[in-house]
Amino acid sequence: MSATAKFDTLLYTDSDWNFEKLQRSLDACEDIALNDLGLNIYRNQIEIITSEQMLDAYSSHGMPLMYKHWSFGKHFARDKMMYDKGYSGLAYEIVINSDPCIAYLMEENSMTMQTLVIAHACFGHNHFFKNNYLFRQWTDAESILTYLDFAKKYIAKCEDEFGHAEVEEILDAAHALMDQGVYRYNRPPKLSDSEQLEKIHARAEHERVTFNDIWRTLPLQEETKSEEEQRQTEVRNIKLPEENLLYFIEKASPYLMPWQRELVRIVRNMSQYFYPQKQTKVMNEGCATFTHHYILNELHRRGQISDGSIMEFMHSHSSVVFQPEFDDPRYSGINPYALGFAMMEDVVRICTDPKDEDRDWFPGVAGCGDWRNVLKDAWANFRDESFITQFLSPTVMRHFHMFALADDATKSYYNVDAIHDERGFRQIRDSLSKMYDLGAIEPNIQVVGADLAGDRTLSVQHTVYNGRKLDKKTKEDVVKHLDRLWGYKVKLEEVDA
Repeated sequence: MSATAKFDTLLYTDSDWNFEKLQRSLDACEDIALNDLGLNIYRNQIEIITSEQMLDAYSSHGMPLMYKHWSFGKHFARDKMMYDKGYSGLAYEIVINSDPCIAYLMEENSMTMQTLVIAHACFGHNHFFKNNYLFRQWTDAESILTYLDFAKKYIAKCEDEFGHAEVEEILDAAHALMDQGVYRYNRPPKLSDSEQLEKIHARAEHERVTFNDIWRTLPLQEETKSEEEQRQTEVRNIKLPEENLLYFIEKASPYLMPWQRELVRIVRNMSQYFYPQKQTKVMNEGCATFTHHYILNELHRRGQISDGSIMEFMHSHSSVVFQPEFDDPRYSGINPYALGFAMMEDVVRICTDPKDEDRDWFPGVAGCGDWRNVLKDAWANFRDESFITQFLSPTVMRHFHMFALADDATKSYYNVDAIHDERGFRQIRDSLSKMYDLGAIEPNIQVVGADLAGDRTLSVQHTVYNGRKLDKKTKEDVVKHLDRLWGYKVKLEEVDA
């Protein structure tokens, strides 16, 4: 191929981007993602934003529509100060688990970086959101944006009618309990976001028809008889112990008014929406990083990006998957991008060029050659904990120089518990997988009793795991926030598992 012909096949020839170049890169990435990797994605929607807009999105959990709360402003001020002083950088993109899948790209990115984040977000994350079982079971990508729009407007209306302080008090307490406001093991009551919106709109229409114009301008603080009966029926159907504290409070609190219950419900729905992301950080980022690495290299192989572009890409990619040593000042734990990408690259090697060790560890996939379907099956059916248990190989453990430490709180030293031998590798894999088990990391606090017919005392129990009790301040804070939402006495006890 002549130099001129090769130049004509390039998607772009300089670092400046425009929307025509972005469309060409999107189309080229899509061809590889769909026809080579065989990915299954939502429709894509790309938006270009400034660094300040990126900071703003950071502060509100990366969501395009979000209600106002002082904590978001605090995070914005902190992140902006760190960014302005050069202490931290910004993500090249933010991607939303919605249909269409919305990807925010920074306007400061070069054309190569825009191509990278299109491959990373619009195809890697997009495929993972649409196909992983946790996201399919626990989130509703089609209606999340509609629900966020409702939540933002509803909370703004409450602030107008009841005052910022009243609304903030409920949101503060609900936010503090967000980690305990999710279903971990039981399936939640099946009601999609769109069905919730229909119920909300029906209540609003009932108010409009029932009350005249004068009374409709005043806040409705009491439930209708039918709403109270329906809620009481739902309370009677709750089987204790109940793991979702916010759900129990929303339904059973004898203190909250209807609008306050709606605020708790909004926070609870937001917490449940983000719960799958907490369990799939390694897999989600690993999938996106593997995808952008494959697509960008394939674009270069096809002559669609230049040698200079692939060098710029590799510089950025190597920074993303960099894993500092444990004694490096930059070390802050295992980099999920690094671990996820290394494991997925290793799956390709195991499928196409296995060693005898791989055949012993992975007899079902070693040498099968079909790494695409092995990865897509893993992306669809595993979370971080189970993915590490199933696919972490001795090769990756050697690469990361992994070993296991036994930490006995009664002793003044650590004991090296597992090294690089057959038994050690399996113990390291088991120990690492447990580090990603939220059930072992987050406190197990559940409602075990509520004296609704008597003094209305709420009984809550923390099941102690591996001797890790709540510290005194945390325990006091939990009781304080529960007390604010419950309105009566709250009793928190700790029981050893």
